[in-house]
Amino acid sequence: MPIGAVMEKAESLLATELPPGFLYAWGGDAKSLKDANTEIWWVLILALIIVYMALAAQFESLLHPFTVILSVPLAAFGAFGTLWLLDLGGKLGLYPPIPAMNVNLFSQIGLVLLVGLVTKNSILLVEYANQRRDAGDEPHHAMLEAGRVRLRPILMTAFSTIAGILPIAIGFGAGAESRRPMGVAVVGGMLTSTFLTLFVIPVVYTLFSDLGRKLKRQPEVAPSAQAVTVGK
Repeated sequence: MPIGAVMEKAESLLATELPPGFLYAWGGDAKSLKDANTEIWWVLILALIIVYMALAAQFESLLHPFTVILSVPLAAFGAFGTLWLLDLGGKLGLYPPIPAMNVNLFSQIGLVLLVGLVTKNSILLVEYANQRRDAGDEPHHAMLEAGRVRLRPILMTAFSTIAGILPIAIGFGAGAESRRPMGVAVVGGMLTSTFLTLFVIPVVYTLFSDLGRKLKRQPEVAPSAQAVTVGK
C-alpha cells in the first residue's frame, strides 16, 4: 500500500481514537511526503511561468501564450476527473478498489508532466493560424484552416503519447501501485485536453483577435480640404 494511503487511514483513526488534548506529528518518509505535497504546487506554478516565457519568445507576443496555456486547465479537469471516477467506482463496488486514486505525490508529478505535454496541441493550432494571418487571412478563416490541417498531427501525437503512458496507468511491474496515479492523471488529462482544445482554443483565439482589433487605435483621418470658388 502506498505511504499516502497509509497516512490517510492513520489520520482517520487518529481523528476518532486520539484523546482530547493530544497532538501528533509525522516523521521520516511521511514528513517528506507532506512537505512534497506543498512544494509541488510551487513547482507547477514555476513550470507554467517557464512555459509562458518560452511561448512568448516563440510567438513574439504576450497574448498568444495565454491562449496556449488555456489547455492546461482542460487537462487538469481530465486528470482530477479520471482519478475521482476510478476512486468512486471502487467505493461503489463496481470493481475492486484501486489504491491511491487521489491527489498524491505521483499524481501531482503527472500534472507537472501535463503542463509540457498538452500545450503542444494549442501550439500547433496557434502557430499555423498565425502563419495564415501573415499570409493575409482573417483570424476566423485562419483558425478554421489550422483546425483542418493540424487535426491529424494533433491526434497522432496525442494518441501515441497516451499509448506510451498507458502501461503505467494500467500498472505493470514492481511498484506499479505507486506509479499508477501518475499514469492515470496523464492519460485522463491528455484525453480531455486533446478533444476540448479543438473547440476551446479556436474560440479563445478568435475572441482575442477580435478584441485586439477593437482596442487597436484607428488612424486619424486628416480633414479634407474644401474647395472655395471665388467669383468676381
